[in-house]
Amino acid sequence: MEGIPGVQLVTYNETEKRNYQYIILEIDEQVTQVSRDQLVEILRAEKVLARRYFYPGCHRMEPYRSYFPHAGLLLPETERLAKRVLSLPTGTAVGPAEISKICQIIRLVVAYGSEVRQRLSLRLMVPEMVPEPVL
Repeated sequence: MEGIPGVQLVTYNETEKRNYQYIILEIDEQVTQVSRDQLVEILRAEKVLARRYFYPGCHRMEPYRSYFPHAGLLLPETERLAKRVLSLPTGTAVGPAEISKICQIIRLVVAYGSEVRQRLSLRLMVPEMVPEPVL
């Protein structure tokens, strides 16, 4: 992910033990011109099982949502990060070729961020064409 503007690989604290279970990216939509959700949608269309990471924040789930309906106002950093982070696939099925493919897709999406955003928004504006039934 090095050199891709607006995409930051979340690093681990080297002094702590870890199992590298998650590969997390933080997406800065102001720089990339595509949102985290748009990038996830594109990755999934390319058969990459990317997911929103820790979304929604647990303060937005029951029972906390009912007990503290305005918790989001008290957790601005949690709200900000919940909209920006995604998880990439890991495990034995993800080798160097798959990693390269994922990086290429992300590089391409960011390089053409404004065009990608525009095309995704156009898709939402055009009603899906339903074929006439054949009798």
